[in-house]
Amino acid sequence: MDVVVSARHCEVTDRFREHVEDKLGRLEKHDHRIIRVDVTVDKEVRPRDPERAVRIELTARSKGPIVRAEAAAEDKMAALDLALDKMTSQMRKAADRRKVHRGHATPESLGQAMARSRPDEQAAEDLDDTVVERKVGPMTVTGDGPLVVREKTHAASPMTLDQALYEMELVGHDFYLFVDKESEQPSVVYRRRGYDYGVIALELS
Repeated sequence: MDVVVSARHCEVTDRFREHVEDKLGRLEKHDHRIIRVDVTVDKEVRPRDPERAVRIELTARSKGPIVRAEAAAEDKMAALDLALDKMTSQMRKAADRRKVHRGHATPESLGQAMARSRPDEQAAEDLDDTVVERKVGPMTVTGDGPLVVREKTHAASPMTLDQALYEMELVGHDFYLFVDKESEQPSVVYRRRGYDYGVIALELS
């Protein structure tokens, strides 16, 4: 397994690089297919929160899905430990899911999941008539909350619900957008409690 360390707004010593390689070596026992791990160290020049001055992002590349984790702390060592703990947890959850799915507890299809979903679990909520709207650039914003806009485009191929759950565990997110292989509908799987999940699908007209 190759480990590539890069830095922004700071320098990393050879000793730290050796420490990183030694620490990341433990990931191979969770996923023996890992080929390379990219480590990015980013230090804020004038941090607003000194306890989160250094951010470390880990990206593990293997023959399977890419796994990412990041964490921030007051120094490189602490941030590395936090990010590594997150990545290890994600890999363990993904491994547990693989063990369950090899047994008798096979995941239900998207159609079955949608059939048993209850109407009262819909994400839309009624808005208060008194909420104020304002313009932020080309967008109309409801309420006075902060606006964060970040656009990402990813290449996608149709996959099963089981594959989407597996991918979600590996990236460590609470939701995963995918195209369902059975229905060919854009769908989102999301985490509810523990290993309990929900599915939302768009029906194209």
